[in-house]
Amino acid sequence: MPMPEHDNIFLFIPNLIGYARIFLALIAFWFMSTNYVVAGWCYAISALLDAVDGHAARAFNQSTRFGAMLDQLTDRCGTMGLLVTLSYFYPQYMFWFQLSMAIDVACHWLYMQTSVVVGKTSHKATDLSENIVMRIYYQKDVLTFMCCVNEAFYISLYLLHFTTGPVFFGLSLFKAVAVLTAPLAVLKSLISCMHAYVASVDLANVDKRERLEKRAKEASKRSE
Repeated sequence: MPMPEHDNIFLFIPNLIGYARIFLALIAFWFMSTNYVVAGWCYAISALLDAVDGHAARAFNQSTRFGAMLDQLTDRCGTMGLLVTLSYFYPQYMFWFQLSMAIDVACHWLYMQTSVVVGKTSHKATDLSENIVMRIYYQKDVLTFMCCVNEAFYISLYLLHFTTGPVFFGLSLFKAVAVLTAPLAVLKSLISCMHAYVASVDLANVDKRERLEKRAKEASKRSE
């Protein structure tokens, strides 16, 4: 039996999942420096629910701009909280964690805001004229895979501060995950920079079009 529709955006199922993600992230932040079991599980579940809310939005026809913004902010703030902790645990690599935070937040914010300005229904929407990297990246399976390996890299670094984890043939599982996912985490940061490039070009084109329209109006007024 289909569920009755309502217009209370804040109570849409994907947004309720989003609130749960925030709650889990806050618990993870609280325990992150002291209890890696609680923090690790809460952070991982919060990250995994990122895929669930998207499925719920499509299944219940509850995709909203508020939900998209909630999802983006939860992703960015969750990763930032973990990177702050990693900067504390690995101070010798603090610059790289800071750089990762700056790239992640700035590039995604610019790309998402530009998507709104140019009138896209979603920051994930692409067209045939857009950069080929973005078209490939925002394919469902590719995006999910890249997000998962990126989170796996940072979570494995976090866990390695406390424990080596399971050891197989003398090799730490967490260390193996960190080494294998590191190149893809770097690649994701480079793709984030591509977000900024594409958004900058789109935004500049909007500025150019608006300036031309303004000049045309001024010329039309002078000719009257």
